[in-house]
Amino acid sequence: MKSLEADVVVIGGGSTGVGVVRDAAMRGYRAVLLERADLGQGTTARFHGLLHSGGRYVVSDPQSATECAEENAIVKRIQADAVEATGGFFVVTPGDDPGFADKFLAGAAATGVPAREIPVAEALRREPLLNPGILRAIEVEDGSVDGWQLVWGAARSAQAYGAEVLTYHKVVGIEREGDRVSAVLARDVKKGEDVRIDCGFVLNCAGPWAGQVAAFAGLHDVNVVAGRGIMVAMNHRLVNTVINRCVYPTDGDILVPVHTVSIIGTTDVKEDDPDVLAIPRAEVQQMLDAGEKLVPTFRNARALHAWAGARPLIKDDRVAATDTRHMSRGMAVLDHASRDGLKGMLTIGGGKLTTYRLMAEHIVDAMCDQLGDTERKCRTADEPVPGSESRKLYQVTHRLAEVEEERLTDPVICECELLRRSVLVKTMKEQPNATLDDIRRQTRLGMGPCQGGFCSTRAAGIAVAEKVVDAERATGLLRLFLKNRWIGLWPILAGDQVRQTALDHWIIQGIYDVEHLPQPEQEVVL
Repeated sequence: MKSLEADVVVIGGGSTGVGVVRDAAMRGYRAVLLERADLGQGTTARFHGLLHSGGRYVVSDPQSATECAEENAIVKRIQADAVEATGGFFVVTPGDDPGFADKFLAGAAATGVPAREIPVAEALRREPLLNPGILRAIEVEDGSVDGWQLVWGAARSAQAYGAEVLTYHKVVGIEREGDRVSAVLARDVKKGEDVRIDCGFVLNCAGPWAGQVAAFAGLHDVNVVAGRGIMVAMNHRLVNTVINRCVYPTDGDILVPVHTVSIIGTTDVKEDDPDVLAIPRAEVQQMLDAGEKLVPTFRNARALHAWAGARPLIKDDRVAATDTRHMSRGMAVLDHASRDGLKGMLTIGGGKLTTYRLMAEHIVDAMCDQLGDTERKCRTADEPVPGSESRKLYQVTHRLAEVEEERLTDPVICECELLRRSVLVKTMKEQPNATLDDIRRQTRLGMGPCQGGFCSTRAAGIAVAEKVVDAERATGLLRLFLKNRWIGLWPILAGDQVRQTALDHWIIQGIYDVEHLPQPEQEVVL
């Protein structure tokens, strides 16, 4: 068994977890992060890409609105390379209550959320595909955020301060000596090795899996509710501004431009198991119908991928246990010393990606209070992560200049996302044990309209040519990549997407005959 020592172990490698390990490392703690899969593979990977202005919550959840408004400005400053400043509109569509816009403006003023009403004609001029029947339009400071860029930026910052970030390390136990946490036990699922980390503190940042993690320490009543939401990506940017319906939060009321696509979201349904999230066809149709209210030609575009994510909501006794739509989005830190008599462990839930840095500050502050280290202050709001020192926000065309400059010497492997061969090879060699899905999360390989139909086979071939993996493993990785893409394709097989899927099938099976290529003795599965 491998043995490590740390002051604090952070469990969960989503946005909150990497924010926490960064904060702890910057305060001088020896910190280790454990993630059972890849960074940002859970809830952080499965959202609509919105950097909240706070507007969504000015009526329904004022505290969350203020937190979002403040953190929106901070994230743009410290992680500029992960944010596109699209701006946002809240629009009153035909059939909506025009009077709600007055409540919205009053709520925005009360919560400190920047907002101003603009003429409908101006909104339509800036977004020509927007519903011409809209009655009112309010401008806010929404943005589009690349969740994986954000997560990896924070992780690299933590590593620069000495933190260890261990992916594919599944927690299997939390040991205690009397009334205090003493160690965390994990399993390196890639190497098949057991790991023991002796520590004085555990910060449970596992999102909707936080209850399962707490149970390893004998805490069986940590009630984190998984609120499932589905989202659908369309095959191009129908709008360049985030479009929200100006109503009390409901299903399918946000359309977000993210890189080369647009994402409509989301539903909100309680689930018992965050590892089993359905993508019902009826809810897909519900999202497409909702898109038509914002952009009447919405269904003329091609739906190219659907997915489901689980919000980590702390159970709210003010609403029914199944009513995740009306549970607060506010963050909550559970102190297991006062709550359960176990010192050295805290759990955090609620919140959202926009407030990930603030969530980290709150839970690390709580740890410092319990340890009596109140002199160690949070500095994460002031120091940019590596790569964002220039504080220049990205644009959707951010890769175009690089591609044009190197077009003769560095071919494009993924045309949809303008991914160059050198970037792909560099990422593969830095992480030779990564799957193609891991590479996708860092480079956006296969994230565009063809969904990997062309670039996935190129990537597998390059991995072999560059001697990163052998041909058998490359085939296994390719199969895994295609299987995972299929999960988000089958719920939307209709119209043009059927033709695109048929073309991809002819390429994969007809040209490459992928099912009969050399294969590893044990298939790559995660």
